[in-house]
Amino acid sequence: MAGTEPLHPAHLTPDEADPSQAASDPQPVPTDGPVDGADDTAAQGRSAQSHFPIPDAAALVLLGSADENLRVAEDLLDADVHVRGNEITLTGASSEVAFAERVFAELVTLADKGQQIRPDTVRRTVTMLSGGGSESPAEVLSMNILSRRGRTIRPKTLNQKRYVDAIDRHTVVFGIGPAGTGKTYLAMAKAVQALQNKEVTRIILTRPAVEAGERLGYLPGTLSEKIDPYLRPLYDALYDMLDPESIPRLMQAGTIEIAPLAYMRGRTLNDAFIILDEAQNTTPEQMKMFLTRLGFGSRIVVTGDITQVDLPGGQRSGLRIVREILEGVEDLHFSTLSSHDVVRHKLVGDIVDAYEKWQAEQDDTADDRAAGGRGRR
Repeated sequence: MAGTEPLHPAHLTPDEADPSQAASDPQPVPTDGPVDGADDTAAQGRSAQSHFPIPDAAALVLLGSADENLRVAEDLLDADVHVRGNEITLTGASSEVAFAERVFAELVTLADKGQQIRPDTVRRTVTMLSGGGSESPAEVLSMNILSRRGRTIRPKTLNQKRYVDAIDRHTVVFGIGPAGTGKTYLAMAKAVQALQNKEVTRIILTRPAVEAGERLGYLPGTLSEKIDPYLRPLYDALYDMLDPESIPRLMQAGTIEIAPLAYMRGRTLNDAFIILDEAQNTTPEQMKMFLTRLGFGSRIVVTGDITQVDLPGGQRSGLRIVREILEGVEDLHFSTLSSHDVVRHKLVGDIVDAYEKWQAEQDDTADDRAAGGRGRR
């Protein structure tokens, strides 16, 4: 049993029989391969083996129920993974073993911080390290925004963390990405956090009331009853983040306001955290109107998916062109999320990818037809 051995991997070295002769920071030692002086490409292919001790307290959390985390790691890593007791043995090419060590080191760090390790945690850790960024997956996945009744809201991908960091650093932030990437949910968590920390005095949540295939005038009920379904996702998120009993009181006091975008016209919003959701359904004029509501001590987050525009009559989306218009404006940031940041069912990310591929093919076909038509003239 490794017990409470150091968290860094203990590599097999030629001096293993005499630890006093071992290097202070040994690397995986090749078991066969090219002789000294071979080029870097050959070195990457050398076979190596590494022994990685798991602290007692982290062992069960790291491996998962019925070793489910271990099985996911085995599927994702090129190195061979074998566990015996509290020790993981990694075998494969030097680069593969080194990468696997980094993955398990991050997972052990998460376990030491008291974080739950699930198969999705393993997948996201591998994805982040594969991306080559400088951020530590353990730091990203342990960043807490809000906690309520044992449930913690935090970024789950590197792009999500960068998005949250941008909200902290900039007055106006645009979060653009497909469905399921957490762009609205994280923005609302930051708004609630700002309210609880007394950084703002109110939260204002708004959406354009654009019909996705239905006409509001033909729906039954009062104007409020017709509009409420369009705002329901914002209510749902609030109930995840605040005590349900407090929400009606906060709304009655004006501390939290949820309203259609048209209700923002003519106002100056001071000391507020303002979120515009579904911004792809704003016209350029509406986008300008909304952004110019910004008052002193306020912050704005604009979220939307430019692939799901419901504007009638082929109108241009204000979200699609705002980046071009505001390029170079200080204290303003655009965060882009992708299918890799989808935090719903894994299938959602696959669906987003399939639609993007199909759209790209349609665009290429249209371009080819246009070029052919010009050539026949």
